Amino acid sequence: MFKFLRTAPPIEEIQDPELVKKSYKYWRLRIFFGMYVGYAFYYFTRKSFTFAMPAMQAELGLSKLELGVLASILSLSYGASKFVSGMLGDRSNPRYFMSIGLILTGVFNLLFGSSSVLWAFAIFWGLNGWFQGWGWPGCAKLLMHWYSQSERGRWWSVWNTSHNLGGALIPLIAPFCALLFGWRYALFLPGTICIFVGFYLMYCLRDTPQSMGLPPIEKFRNDHSDSRGKGGDKSALTTREILFEYILRNKFIWVLAFASFFIYVIRSAINDWSMLYLIEVKGYDNITAGLFLFWFEIGGFLGSLAAGWGSDLLFQGRRNPVNVLFTVAILVLILGFRTYTAAIPVLDAAFLFLFGFFIFGPQMLLGMAAAELSHKKAAATATGFTGCFAYLGAAAAGAPLGAITEHWGWDSFLGTLFVCACAAALLLFPLWSVKTNPKEEEPAT
Repeated sequence: MFKFLRTAPPIEEIQDPELVKKSYKYWRLRIFFGMYVGYAFYYFTRKSFTFAMPAMQAELGLSKLELGVLASILSLSYGASKFVSGMLGDRSNPRYFMSIGLILTGVFNLLFGSSSVLWAFAIFWGLNGWFQGWGWPGCAKLLMHWYSQSERGRWWSVWNTSHNLGGALIPLIAPFCALLFGWRYALFLPGTICIFVGFYLMYCLRDTPQSMGLPPIEKFRNDHSDSRGKGGDKSALTTREILFEYILRNKFIWVLAFASFFIYVIRSAINDWSMLYLIEVKGYDNITAGLFLFWFEIGGFLGSLAAGWGSDLLFQGRRNPVNVLFTVAILVLILGFRTYTAAIPVLDAAFLFLFGFFIFGPQMLLGMAAAELSHKKAAATATGFTGCFAYLGAAAAGAPLGAITEHWGWDSFLGTLFVCACAAALLLFPLWSVKTNPKEEEPAT
């Protein structure tokens, strides 16, 4: 790894309690703002293709299967990158790792928008997916190191709404760019913006508190509800220890990974295909269908907050009760969406809002649970591992689900999502009472 990408070393700890308090307050807010803005704009360059799809289909004659292949390529490359970059992220400086990734996703959006053949689309969208994977690990590492467990659900849930901010802004921009100037500008504008935001992100972020001369967050807040925090910062973990001891031999991580697969099939299917569903089945125009996705993101914004605060305040830091309850709600919504096939704008907007509300809760908490059920210094790898499975699910929502829809229709599309929701709920229910990994708990001293 390049030297500037390596994790910043700890420096001598500040002894003045007032200066520590002032510094923590300043840097927690600044780093959080940087993470929030940065990840929101990662979504600009991830979802731009979704809103170019109808125009590309009309202009270039691409089939649903070909569009699905491109969606799957991004999901596969992103999923692989989340696992690899997760291992790198635990040993890297998020200030540079996350910033460079955002700049490069902007570059590949520009190159994708300049292309006209399927093989070039596939290469540039795959590379976009790879560098998309550089966003999450830095955020996971920063959230674990700058915010303690008793408050983390609330901070993580607010940060997670950055998905929805980016996801809500892009349908207000990209469809109009495609309509007024052509589909290429639905890629050009987000790509250009993200290059500039990447440099701003480099200004905002830093690495761990210890690299700033501050004590570990558990010591600062006197919060050892995550028992591993007591000694977790005294020694470094090797890559082998992180991967084998805290990930591959951890049964909780495997359950969360498989549940993430099914949740992401549903999330990606609603995100990527609902616009075409609303156009083809319900007869809406492109702009109206795109605006319904705005409500999907607003629902996700509020659902993330409700899930994070609920897991902290109602379930004392246990994440999986919320995951189970939200997943059961998704089952009910799928049945309702299938039942009402007439074009009723208020009802369709409500369905998309509720899908966002109940999908983004588990989408967020599954990653948080993986980080907390592993080890503080393996947080990026744990979330990257479950994220790899999640984006295998997202890939399955691309070409495979596109082929199912092409051959058997939209009823089969919704039936597949119903089966996935059942599988996720069954996997998560046994983890209802789990808060931390018993094998990682330290004896009282």
